[in-house]
Amino acid sequence: MSKIEDKLSEVLEKYSENFTTKVYNDDFNDTDVLMEAFGITQELKSENKQYWGRELGKCWENLLRDLFEATCADFEPPKRFGTDEPADFFCGKDAIDTKYRVGSGDSGTLKKFESYGKLLIEKGYRPVFLFLRTDNLQAALTKMDAGSWIKYMGDDTFTYIKEKTGFDLKEWLIKLKKEETFKIDR
Repeated sequence: MSKIEDKLSEVLEKYSENFTTKVYNDDFNDTDVLMEAFGITQELKSENKQYWGRELGKCWENLLRDLFEATCADFEPPKRFGTDEPADFFCGKDAIDTKYRVGSGDSGTLKKFESYGKLLIEKGYRPVFLFLRTDNLQAALTKMDAGSWIKYMGDDTFTYIKEKTGFDLKEWLIKLKKEETFKIDR
């Protein structure tokens, strides 16, 4: 083999070892109250996890924005600070960013978690993340900590929502699941 082939083979060998030892965490296979409201099974979600994650994330954001807008007298839409829009909406001094879950660890996203939190504090706000799920990427959570974000996940998120809005979103979603109001038919 040539030197070039040797060098390239080293790269492939490293990845071959990584691919061989990769173990997938089944924590991501749990359903959640939003999935259940639509009747989305893990089997259906696994057909295209990226699609379902993106769409459920956008649905979560829209639900929360509309709920806070309808119930909070001090609701404000997203604000621009220069070219950045570091939160989905504001409720009083809370700058709220909604996440279905965080599974992306690209460096640009991670840097924004830290810098946006600091920017919001500098502007007099309390940066708050509202996660539906609890299976979030640890590297992302660490960067959020570095940006001084307050993070609510799972049931803690629903408690925060109920305290701020007076509406029990979790119970409402459970009711919809039982009634099959929005169950998808595929």
